[in-house]
Amino acid sequence: METAPPRDPAARWRAWHTRRVESVGGPYGPLSLTGTHWLGDHPDGRIPGLPGRWADEGDAVGLTAGPEDGLVLDGEPFTGRVRLAADHGPIGESRVSYGARRLVVLVREGLPAVRDFDPDAPARRAFAGIEATPYDPRWVLPGRFRPYPERTGVRVENADGRARGLGLDGEIVFELAGAEHALRAAVEADGSLWAVFSDTTAGDTSYRFRFLRPRPPAADGSVTVDLNRALLPPCAFADHFICPFPPPGNTLPVAVAAGERSVLTH
Repeated sequence: METAPPRDPAARWRAWHTRRVESVGGPYGPLSLTGTHWLGDHPDGRIPGLPGRWADEGDAVGLTAGPEDGLVLDGEPFTGRVRLAADHGPIGESRVSYGARRLVVLVREGLPAVRDFDPDAPARRAFAGIEATPYDPRWVLPGRFRPYPERTGVRVENADGRARGLGLDGEIVFELAGAEHALRAAVEADGSLWAVFSDTTAGDTSYRFRFLRPRPPAADGSVTVDLNRALLPPCAFADHFICPFPPPGNTLPVAVAAGERSVLTH
């Protein structure tokens, strides 16, 4: 029988934080990413440290392997050639594996890459938790979502030093420290919101930027902005992620001393 979720907001936050640490530290959590290999950088099809031959096919990846490569496709030993579309499901369910490692196909702006998730990654062994500020109800703010007439795109620098497009669907508007602020955000497939933001604690007492994922707005556009649940981006856990930096306008001129702050290591 499942245990009912706690009613106390602070207890709910602690349960959320515990689940988050468990997820990050899991076998295929972000700590296990040991490489993002753009196939344009490997025209001969050989990725250092990985078996098989990988081909850039624009919106997909061609993989050729022999029995000596030891690759597994869809749970079965693989030899021959296959065309792989981008993986979108859980990492542990991606199509190609090599021992315990998962080789995940990524396509961004028409450029394919292969990501190597290794449960034995050094970062995962060194992980000791996520430093986060304890729940404080003062960081739970009423807001509203103000959608744009249509999706707009901006180019922003990513954590790997390359600029890429970022789609934005509207603004999350709320009041903090006596002033109104707006974060440009995207609407996810489930209706929830996603914003990349920074504040004056960035690079000091917290990571250089963070994510915010409010639940879907109500019919009237109202939304709860819970900064207690500000998230570290994947690139805080592994350098091989390509997280987007905050778009223009998403740097708050105040200190958000709430939510996840940094990665703890042994």
